[in-house]
Amino acid sequence: MKVLGIDIGGSGIKGALVDSETGKMLTKRHRIPTPEGRKPKDMALVVAEIAKHFEHKGPIGVGFPTIIKGGVCKSPGNLHKKWLNLNVKELFSKATGLPVTVVNDADAAGYASMNYGVGKGKKGLVLMITIGTGLGSGAFLNGELIPNFELGQIPYKKYKKIELWAADSAKEREGLTYRQWGKRFNKFLSYIELIIAPDFIILGGGASKDFSEFESCLKIDTPVVPAQLKNHAGIIGAAAAAMR
Repeated sequence: MKVLGIDIGGSGIKGALVDSETGKMLTKRHRIPTPEGRKPKDMALVVAEIAKHFEHKGPIGVGFPTIIKGGVCKSPGNLHKKWLNLNVKELFSKATGLPVTVVNDADAAGYASMNYGVGKGKKGLVLMITIGTGLGSGAFLNGELIPNFELGQIPYKKYKKIELWAADSAKEREGLTYRQWGKRFNKFLSYIELIIAPDFIILGGGASKDFSEFESCLKIDTPVVPAQLKNHAGIIGAAAAAMR
């Protein structure tokens, strides 16, 4: 079945048509910059514009960059405060006139890897960490999603949350080399390993495509691999979530 997958990020909103059976993208990715201010109405208009671009009339899956419970945003994260307690599913469904499923973006990326990628068939506790404006995290136990693991929200030293120090946005903001940033990211992973002892970690998001640049900085015992679907995982996983 043809499904529109949309991945909402802090800097860009990206979409493509996906074959829900195979996980293959049927079109090129269409990207629109995230509106300045990141307010609900403005971002809903972009979601509708992406659906119109593909002339799509079927189901839509959306990966959203914060906690989603029953379609409702429970934390604004890196978005505008007006998102708090807003029903995102209803907002996007009204904007597009189509059935919309909304899940946390890291959960969506996890769906992609667990159904179509390197996580397929993996048992135990598997984590998907998405590296971008923030640090998203999705958790799967024996292939089943445990929703809303927000590991990037862990406080760290003077920072309200560790993603402010160790996300890709911190690397760009401070002009860090991959080696400098990789040591920070390794510190984040070492806390994760200590707290929940995962069996396998998959890295997604924009920085995952440059895994070889910082792989040597990762010193934890848990196996860490880049997502095979790389930066398309959010789109493909959002489409997969819409069919579950």
